[in-house]
Amino acid sequence: MVKKIVFFILLFLLVSTFIFAEGENLTLKIAVIGAGDELYFWWGHIALIIEDSDTDKSNFYDYGLFSFENENFYYNFAMGRLLYSCGVSPSLWNIEKYIETNRDVVIYTLDLPPEKRLEVKRFAEVNVLPENRDYFYHHFRDNCSTRIRDIVDLMTDGQFFEQYGKAPGRYTLRQHVRRHTYFSPVVDWILNFWMGQGIDTGITIWDEMFLPSEVGKRIDDFWYVDSNGIKRKLVSYTETVNKAEGRPIVLDIPRKQWPRELAFSLALSAIFGFFFFLQYKKIRSGIILAGISISLCGLVFGIAGLLLYFMSIFTNHDYTYNNINMIFCTPLMLAAVSYGLCYALTKDQDRRIKYDIILRIIWLLTVIGIIVSMLIKLLPWFWQKNLTDQMLMLPVALVFTLQPVGLRETLQRFLKCRIFNRKKA
Repeated sequence: MVKKIVFFILLFLLVSTFIFAEGENLTLKIAVIGAGDELYFWWGHIALIIEDSDTDKSNFYDYGLFSFENENFYYNFAMGRLLYSCGVSPSLWNIEKYIETNRDVVIYTLDLPPEKRLEVKRFAEVNVLPENRDYFYHHFRDNCSTRIRDIVDLMTDGQFFEQYGKAPGRYTLRQHVRRHTYFSPVVDWILNFWMGQGIDTGITIWDEMFLPSEVGKRIDDFWYVDSNGIKRKLVSYTETVNKAEGRPIVLDIPRKQWPRELAFSLALSAIFGFFFFLQYKKIRSGIILAGISISLCGLVFGIAGLLLYFMSIFTNHDYTYNNINMIFCTPLMLAAVSYGLCYALTKDQDRRIKYDIILRIIWLLTVIGIIVSMLIKLLPWFWQKNLTDQMLMLPVALVFTLQPVGLRETLQRFLKCRIFNRKKA
């Protein structure tokens, strides 16, 4: 009996020594990559690096792989069912690629016990297997960054989540998005126009780590207790491999965007108002410019509204749900495209008056919708931060509704026009 006990103890020690030795040859790192040129790279990237001194290999475990050549890629993207993958490739090749494309590269070397390094390596190897590598991407809840965040939690036996899982974050999801999009007014407006009130609630630090830079920030400050009860700093060394040049910085504090959008809208409104003034002076070019302006604005806002309705009703893009922008920016605005062109091109005065009335009604509904969307936020069930959207559309909609020629005069002329009073044969 004693011999059996001694045998099993020796066997256990032998196996433990083997495992310890195997993990000792591993070095784990996390690479945080800065913004790239393409829109889908603006929020950066992140990956796990595992180096093996025995084989002299360094592998780059990437959880953010996708291909435009995937079957039904664009359809799945439109429907909110974008398939991403995890893959492994040489680290040097990846890092050189990011340097060549002028992106920040910061690498964090992790201080982990050998058995944890081995556990993470096995976990990553299982992830890249064909049957496990694919997953449905979500912008905020399941992406390359959240997967690395979860691996860090695995490394620390849940201590990473324990510290950050319920700790309040600095900003909302919308504010974090706008920290990265502020420099592009068009992209900044349209992305935030489509996102509903679900991203305006308070979030935790854990949630904030949908951004790679937030993972880097948190692991650099994190301490944990290992299996032997020793308190250790997770990151033992930080190396800035490359610093991008000429790229817009990521804001530390989100900017208020609505003053910029309001100023732009007022400038546009002044131009449109001048076109109507020319029309009032019986100048033909003023009529054409006014009609084309109405048509173009109807096209831009109508398409934005149509896509919003589509994403909110028919797709899995849940961050667009419960969006009160649907009250004032609807697909109905596309009607202004055709009526605006008719208004600009027709030479029949009576027909122009009819088109004028229809267009005024379309834009009046927009004005009413904006006012309603402002008032309902007095209720506790509505809290969407969409002042930027309202300030961009309100001045333009007011100009198209009122116009310098005056609504009262147009109504009087409409009631007297031939089309309205045409007698039956």
